[in-house]
Amino acid sequence: MIVTRFAPSPTGYLHLGHVRSAWEGWHAAREAGGRFLVRIEDIDRTRCRHEYDAAILEDLTWLGLTWDGDVRRQSEHFDDYAAALARLDGEGMLYPCFCTRREIQSEITRAGGAPQGEAGPLYPGTCKRLSPSEREAKIASGADYALRLDVAKATAHTGRLEWSEDGRPVAATPEALGDVVLARKDVPVSYHLAVTVDDALQGVTLVTRGVDLLAATHIQRLLQALLGLPTPAYRHHPLLTDASGRRLAKRDTAATVRDMRKAGIQPGEIIRRARFSA
Repeated sequence: MIVTRFAPSPTGYLHLGHVRSAWEGWHAAREAGGRFLVRIEDIDRTRCRHEYDAAILEDLTWLGLTWDGDVRRQSEHFDDYAAALARLDGEGMLYPCFCTRREIQSEITRAGGAPQGEAGPLYPGTCKRLSPSEREAKIASGADYALRLDVAKATAHTGRLEWSEDGRPVAATPEALGDVVLARKDVPVSYHLAVTVDDALQGVTLVTRGVDLLAATHIQRLLQALLGLPTPAYRHHPLLTDASGRRLAKRDTAATVRDMRKAGIQPGEIIRRARFSA
């Protein structure tokens, strides 16, 4: 049975881009007689707001994009993510990183640049070169640190990986994103790890989301292999843009479902705009 999901972060009101993603998942599930799930990705407790959480669910219901089962909220499942982190750490796939953003940039500048990944310069591996005793000393001193995934070690362990993108095989190249952070002191789990664990626990078989998250799939496919989790199929759809070609975002209040509702625009028209806007 096909199981899809819509997984917004409650940091703003639902906008047309969200509606496109929600509709894609809802339509794929309903067309196949499957299940459509809603997950609230609220791990960033400094930016997420309860009022946005409630508004997202209200707008989805009003649009007719109803879901199956209970809503899963990531903030209620930190134990699941901690268990995954512990497994990766126990297999030697993580290392502590004590670098601040300023220190990382200084190291990149000193080295004359760094390889470019999907999201900018890759982490130069400063803390990966620390000895075990140096790491232990820093931790004992109370220094803040993040946990990074040692991608080179991980890919050597898993070998070649791929996933199905709209029915086509795609080779995973997680090294293009570098040694990503999987946990920080203020946010105890990263997006990459949380969604990987959630999709497996919820039995998601098809992930439908915007093409801006296509690059993230490389790391998530690697995490699935490391944790022994199933790999769903993926379908990344184009992003919606405004008349100037700029991507729609939460700051674009004119495109929020909330404001369109106030303007008297009906659900069917909002969904049509989400599906067919340029």
